[in-house]
Amino acid sequence: MALLSFAALALATSFISGIFGMAGGMLLMGGLLLLFPVADAMVLHGITQMASNGWRAILWHRYIVWPIVGRYALGLISAGALFLSLHLVPDQRFVFLILGALPFISRVIPARWLPQATRRGGAELCGFVGTSFQLLSGVSGPLVDVFFVRTPLDRRAIVATKAACQVITHLAKLLYFGVLIGGATSASVSPLIMVLAVGCAIIGTTLARGFLERLSDHNFRRYTWWVVMSVGAVYLARGVSAFV
Repeated sequence: MALLSFAALALATSFISGIFGMAGGMLLMGGLLLLFPVADAMVLHGITQMASNGWRAILWHRYIVWPIVGRYALGLISAGALFLSLHLVPDQRFVFLILGALPFISRVIPARWLPQATRRGGAELCGFVGTSFQLLSGVSGPLVDVFFVRTPLDRRAIVATKAACQVITHLAKLLYFGVLIGGATSASVSPLIMVLAVGCAIIGTTLARGFLERLSDHNFRRYTWWVVMSVGAVYLARGVSAFV
């Protein structure tokens, strides 16, 4: 039952991510925290999301804006060096709080305060912020989206470029929690679960392609906002109740 639950979770969340370029990662992280310790959940989330984003990047490779990905990587390296020096593994309650607060933080920040990913310094800052929140909560999609949603890029370029950026971000998270901070993870992260994660991620992402093709840019942005805010509200309530 645990394997079936994980497979269904990985498949469904990869399908959602395949359409909106995010939101699925938030759902997946929350589900994994109910099944595994934080470090194991981070590793499994990284494997599943690397497969999901990697396959999405392959499907939409013609639309990737590679200069943005390269500049994003510079910010990622800076954040990784900072967190490696802190040697931090976050508390599960804290993770839920960040997961829930992320969508609301991304909505209240004035547009004039955040550079767009297509402008000077925007992609580098996006890489630093996105990686920082990945290592704190396992998810950074809502904040990363702030740097993309206001750009002149169309929905396919947004999804493709974000996917390429998220591949290297999840790789950094996987290395951080799985290798660099000493951790061999527990036996719950077995080869069977890893294979299942990758397979379901690829299937879910592939099924989502047709839906994204039929979605207009306007509806893409509108539905993304509603999905992410709804999920964030649930996680925020869970985090607050855990501390109370």
